[in-house]
Amino acid sequence: MAKLTRRGFLRWGTLAAPFLLLWGKIPSLLAGKWERSRSINYWQGKSFRQTNLDPLKSGLIRARINGSWREFKLRELSSGFLDWNFKTRLETIEALKTGKPPSLAGPHSAAVATYGGGRLDSDFTVNNAIKGMGFVPTQERIGERIKELKENFDASMPEKLKILSAGYEDRSLWDRKKQISLELYTTPDFETHTFLNLMANPVASIVFLDYPSYELRTLVRMVHPEDRSASKEEREILEYINLVHSFFHGKFEKKFIAMIFYLIEEFDNTPGRREGMGRRVVPPLELPHMGG
Repeated sequence: MAKLTRRGFLRWGTLAAPFLLLWGKIPSLLAGKWERSRSINYWQGKSFRQTNLDPLKSGLIRARINGSWREFKLRELSSGFLDWNFKTRLETIEALKTGKPPSLAGPHSAAVATYGGGRLDSDFTVNNAIKGMGFVPTQERIGERIKELKENFDASMPEKLKILSAGYEDRSLWDRKKQISLELYTTPDFETHTFLNLMANPVASIVFLDYPSYELRTLVRMVHPEDRSASKEEREILEYINLVHSFFHGKFEKKFIAMIFYLIEEFDNTPGRREGMGRRVVPPLELPHMGG
């Protein structure tokens, strides 16, 4: 079995990194009158501020959904989700070491469903988009992880894979109440359906195609790199997700919009097993008390 060499990885990487760089430029090339909101301008110059989500320090989060503010309790991902996620990520890294490309199934590529915003090119607001998902370190450890990635940014790819693998083996590193991603394509001239929907309703359902299969129902905060209202924690998450994205794919010319998915509910959608088939596992369902 072939070992992963720097040349071999770079040869395989040509299938991914230039593709991402190209697609990062396509919105500006194709920007027109249709790829924008029907009626609302969310931009102040080249930046925006999301105003429909308010994370609270007490483990609660407020969100304006369908025009009304509601309060929710943040939850932790289940042990089943964590076991599957970390195990599969480690297996993927081992496959990369032998030169195999990653699968589109698994914990990285997720279908993200949103609704409510509306764009000029559609009569519908519901949208589904594939996003690259990941974990974010806890507030206590995100600084050390950022430092480690920066210090090893120019390391060989085998060394980078060792660093990523060691991270997934250390579960205490990660915040169990969040998933993170990037909004790669939205600009003032090209607004994605996902962006417009989240600016209207900060709600997203995340589905992972795999066995087992999980669905996360979340509230989403988008942070623009120039959003001065962002908290210290949000700015650190924005720096981290952009850094780890470049750590693997190569350096990008700009920072992208960070997406922070706060866990509210988790469902096990695995077909054919008793605890799956769309049953909610977080928070646990409790049977009603039967008196008498």
